[in-house]
Amino acid sequence: MPKKVLIVKLSSLGDVVHAMPAVQDMRRAMPGVVVDWVVEGAFAPLVSRCEGVGRVIRCDLRRWRKSPLSAQIRSEWRAFKQALQADSYDAVIDLQGLTKSAWVAWLARRTPTGRRYALANQTEGSGYEAPTRWVADVAVAMDFHVHAVMRARRLCAAALQYTFAGPDVFGLVSVGPTGCASHIKTHNAFGPRKPSVALVHGTSRADKQWPLESWVQLGQRLNHAGFEVALAHGSAAERATSEAIAKQLQDACVWPSMGLDSLVDTMAQCAGVVGVDSGLSHIAVALGLPHVQIYNFDTAWRTGPTAAEPKSARQRSVYASPYPGLEAVWEAWESLETPVLCR
Repeated sequence: MPKKVLIVKLSSLGDVVHAMPAVQDMRRAMPGVVVDWVVEGAFAPLVSRCEGVGRVIRCDLRRWRKSPLSAQIRSEWRAFKQALQADSYDAVIDLQGLTKSAWVAWLARRTPTGRRYALANQTEGSGYEAPTRWVADVAVAMDFHVHAVMRARRLCAAALQYTFAGPDVFGLVSVGPTGCASHIKTHNAFGPRKPSVALVHGTSRADKQWPLESWVQLGQRLNHAGFEVALAHGSAAERATSEAIAKQLQDACVWPSMGLDSLVDTMAQCAGVVGVDSGLSHIAVALGLPHVQIYNFDTAWRTGPTAAEPKSARQRSVYASPYPGLEAVWEAWESLETPVLCR
């Protein structure tokens, strides 16, 4: 029988994306492997687009903590536990390294020979809590200085005893209006009228932002080069910023609010993306789009496009403190390979 593996990676958006190449490694190394994934409900639509993932088990711990004794939350908790324990796994792999993920791993059922695996130590720039090590049957030591994608790939390979090589393959599937990946049966008609570049300005941290005037100037240059500018947003404040940028451009559109699955489909139709260090930028990397990722901190080595990526000429990171200038970002954009739309 094929092995059954449970991945526990609950959040956040970028971290979930960074775990996807480990699933593709498993599929290559162990044909027929069954991979289920526990994730926060907000990111479930994204995980459902990861090739090779079977069941996506929603776990809304963030919301449940707000009113744990309410009747609705108790009902949702029972449904989650039932879904989690519906199968037994040969391996339960905690890729999060936090108390909440350790708790989920502890609740999961294992086969008679099944084991729980987790990180044995913290890595640079990542969160880590001791219960993940206490719950694990096998704790895997990791280099302190390691890219987030490589950390997940190495942990899964050590747990399941296979070797891997080659570039990061995310297996993130999108659907274009002409069915560029038609085995996903959804459709989002909100697509670009012409070659479009998405600007991802939103981030949960103010110190990762790029100045508004820089976005406007970049958008003006993109318009002059023949591109429509598309503006994403994930909150009311980000929408207001998108609208403020769009008002100062000749050719721009503000995307409507949409779920992650529709956002993946819409972004995949773009000619490229320029964005700050955020989950949406990491989706652009996973989709293999021409992309410039803007860093105000020297952390691109940990979360940015990796040097091993065969399309690295299509993806670059730019770092400066307090933030990169417009010319550096524009130079990086112009250095990318010619964008190609899926038509």
